[in-house]
Order: sequence, then structure tokens, then C-alpha cells
Amino acid sequence: MDPDTFLCQLATVFSGVTVNSSSFFAEIALLSAILLLFVSGFTSASEKAFFSLSTSDLNSIGLGNNLSDRTLSSLLAKSNRLLATIHVAKMFVNVAIIMLCNAFFLEVFSNESATLMGVLIFTFALTIVLLLFGEIISKIYSAQHTLSFCRFAAPIITVLEYLFLPIVLILIRSNTYTNKYQARKSYGLSVDELSHALELTDKEDLSDEKQILEGIIRFGGETAKEIMTSRLDVVDLSIKASYKEVLQCIIENVYSRIPVYSGSRDNIKGILYIKDLLPHLNKADNFRWQSLIRPAYFVPETKMIDDLLRDFQANKIHIAIVVDEFGGTSGIVTMEDIIEEIVGEIRDEYDEEENTFVKLNDNNYIFEAKTLLTDFYKIANINNATFEQIAGDADTLAGLLLEIKGEFPALHEVLSYKGYDFEVLKMDERRILKVKLTIHEETADI
Repeated sequence: MDPDTFLCQLATVFSGVTVNSSSFFAEIALLSAILLLFVSGFTSASEKAFFSLSTSDLNSIGLGNNLSDRTLSSLLAKSNRLLATIHVAKMFVNVAIIMLCNAFFLEVFSNESATLMGVLIFTFALTIVLLLFGEIISKIYSAQHTLSFCRFAAPIITVLEYLFLPIVLILIRSNTYTNKYQARKSYGLSVDELSHALELTDKEDLSDEKQILEGIIRFGGETAKEIMTSRLDVVDLSIKASYKEVLQCIIENVYSRIPVYSGSRDNIKGILYIKDLLPHLNKADNFRWQSLIRPAYFVPETKMIDDLLRDFQANKIHIAIVVDEFGGTSGIVTMEDIIEEIVGEIRDEYDEEENTFVKLNDNNYIFEAKTLLTDFYKIANINNATFEQIAGDADTLAGLLLEIKGEFPALHEVLSYKGYDFEVLKMDERRILKVKLTIHEETADI
């Protein structure tokens, strides 16, 4: 911009403004404002310096014997009071600067002739000066001379502390109350709000941290039925089994705890802990292993898993029998099942690699029908809400297909829903065993 053009525009802004002859009051106001500007810079620099001391600086202060270091140690010991003193002093100084500058402006310029634009420009210029000299420059200086500045400022801050003590104490008390109130309110975030916040993150981010956070958010809303091992997949023992049969079952399945039933699986008598058998490995076949059975812990299908985890901790157990509303056995749930909901699949040295799915390509998968819906959604990268309306009470992929069809599908029958095709690859008389998923990206609700 041409300098002459700029000057013409500035003259237009202040056109009609009458400049009064400089009075003694205006000079005093301006001089006082300039002096207070240095005080404002001092308070800002003090805040930066006092709360930027390194560990070596603090050690040096603690070992010091001079009056300055003792004064400094006393201030740092009451950091809340120190911070409040600095803030109160800064507030009073900045308010005084604004009032003095306002008085100077009204004294020098005629109140009637001052345009609105002129007032705005004056206010903007004052703000820039306060930020530049009262904040930025002073903090840069104190950051480079932290310890020396603190030693210089300590006596002055001590005087200010006594000067503003009543206001400082009120501020500290109100701040303590506010912090307690905010601490109580901080627990008010709902699961939906946390879920929404997580959805706002990068959808391509599949980091372990994000998966753990998703598990924690789901954790409080899942029931024992959703994570249990179905009774059809449970390895158990009849109470009438011989000792030889018990040992054979242990060798074949490598489980540390096995449910024991009498008559039918709906009549669970207890849990056999394999460690209890170790002292009796050489006993004869007629050994009464039934005497080692421990009582079973029963929970309803609707038991929330966060409550169940606390029960496990309180009772020092790792396995529970899940029963339905009629008292029949639905399955079992273990401590490992609960932990896996947060951290994902856990495998120890005895676990065989069991793949519940095979990925053929990005749009085609083969799943075990017993796969939990939560795992199915994660593996196929499907939004939970896609099948929310149709899924009903289904917990597994097989249950989802039954909800879609309304009855048992036929072998190789294809069920379609919202751009997803499910083909039944394998089944027996009562169960769907294997399913092929095909995703049509152009119509799928992902």
C-alpha cells in the first residue's frame, strides 16, 4: 500500500477529532501507565520463572543459606498462594493500565469528536502493547534467566503476598471448592459420549491402544451371555466317569478347570481343578476323584461382566457357570473371557491356534458360526449399528442368521441383508457351523 494512501485513510478515521493541549493530568496518567506496564511484565515473568524451575534449580535453592533462597523456598512451599498472588497483582495492574490509558485518551482527545473507529484503534493498540510488553517479552526473558530472576523477584512477591493476602485467601478457597465440584462432575461422562469421541478419531487407526479403549467402553455394557462359551462347546465330565476317563479328558483338552455334571449338563455339581489331581496321578482307577470337586459359582445370563469381574476378585475364583431364567446351563464364563474383552485374544503356551475365520479377500470371509457378533463386526470392519435392529438378542453369527431368516436356513442357502450375503456352508441337524460372508461395497451399509 502506498504510504500516502495509508496516511489519507488514517486521517479519515480521525477526521473531526479535536486534540486538546496536553495537560498535567494526561502526562501523569500516561507515565503511570508506562510504569505499570513494567509491573505487569514483572508479574508475568514471575509466573513463568517460578513455575519453570528445574530439579537442579530447586536443589540449589534448598542448599542455599542466603535470605533470598530462604524467601524463595518459603514461597515455593505454598505454590497455590504464590500463583494466586501473582494473578491478583497482574489483574489489578492491568485494570489500572486500562483505566489510566482511558483517562489519557479522554483528556487528550475531545470526547465529542472522537470517532468510534478511533476508539477501536486505540483499544487494539493498547491490547497489542499489553500482550507484547506485559506477556511475551517478559516471559521470554524470565525463561532464559529462571533462577536468577526468581531470586530477584522473591522479596517483591513476598510484599505483594502480604498486600493482597485477604483477596488471595478468598481466591484459594473458591478455587478449592471449584476443583472439588469439577472432580465430582468429571464422572458425568456417559458411555455414549465416550463412544462418540472415539468415533471421531481416524477410522483407519487400528492401533492396539484404540482397540483397548473400545474394549473398555464396551466393557460396562456387556453381559455374561455375550461373552460366555456355549454349553455345546464346553468340555465337561460326568460325575460317574472313571478316574482313567478323567485323566484322558485332561490330557486331550489341557484345561485347568472342568465342570462336572450329574445326569445332564443342566445339573452341574461343581468344578474339578486339575491342580487338585496332581498329588493323585499314580492312584488306581478306582480312586474317588469326586471328593476333589469344588463348589461351582452360578451367575445369570444377564450378569454384567464388570460386576462379575468384581465377584471373581472377591471370591478368588476364575470360572462361573452361566444359567438361563429356567436354571438350565447356558455355558461357562472365565476370568480370561472377561479380560479378553478389553485387551483382545489371550493365548498361553498350551492354546492351539484356532482361527474362527478365513479372509479370502477384502470382501469375502468364511466364519465359524459360533463367532461372537462383537468379534464378527471387528474382523469384517462393520459398524455395530448395521445389524442392530435385526440382531435382537443374538450373540453369535449363527444367531444373527436365524434372526434374519426367522427359521433354520437350508445348506448353501444365501441370506441377504443391507448389501451383505451370508451363505451357509456347513451345518448339522440343529446347528449352523460355517458361514461365508460376501460384502457388496456399492450397497453395503459399512
